[in-house]
Amino acid sequence: MKRLVLILTLVFGVLTANAQFFVGGQCGLTYDRDTKNTNFSLAPELGYAFNDTWTVGGTIGYEHDDDFNSFFIAPYARWTFFTKDFLSLLVDGGFGLSVGKEKNLDSRAGFEIGFKPGLAFNITDDFSLVAHCGFLGFRDKFNGNSESGFSLSGNDLSFSLYYKF
Repeated sequence: MKRLVLILTLVFGVLTANAQFFVGGQCGLTYDRDTKNTNFSLAPELGYAFNDTWTVGGTIGYEHDDDFNSFFIAPYARWTFFTKDFLSLLVDGGFGLSVGKEKNLDSRAGFEIGFKPGLAFNITDDFSLVAHCGFLGFRDKFNGNSESGFSLSGNDLSFSLYYKF
């Protein structure tokens, strides 16, 4: 038993020797003059980079549209498959759960499962800007959206700022 604990401790130590925690997230505010619709979103993020290739993290967020409010949680695993100088190509695979309420209607739960391709710009050793564009997967009432397949709509464009420590 002591050997098993020692081996597991050593394996964990080797895997996490170069690991880093990071915090970040996204926020947004838009106004559509035609529909007079205001949209606000806030989504802090926390993650852990095992190495230069693999990362796990999660987002907890809130979205407000004039007639719709939603809370969501979305854990993911990130694979960084190409890095050159300050630029990295990556893909996040994960799922999300949301609970939303539209004005004068009952609340509804939703989920998503899929992949989000992206780019990371390593501004300094501690700060990174990550942009995701697109979604490949399935959504059912997740933050008010239901779709499946590959999407490149403006709803799937996001920017996040990360601080590694």
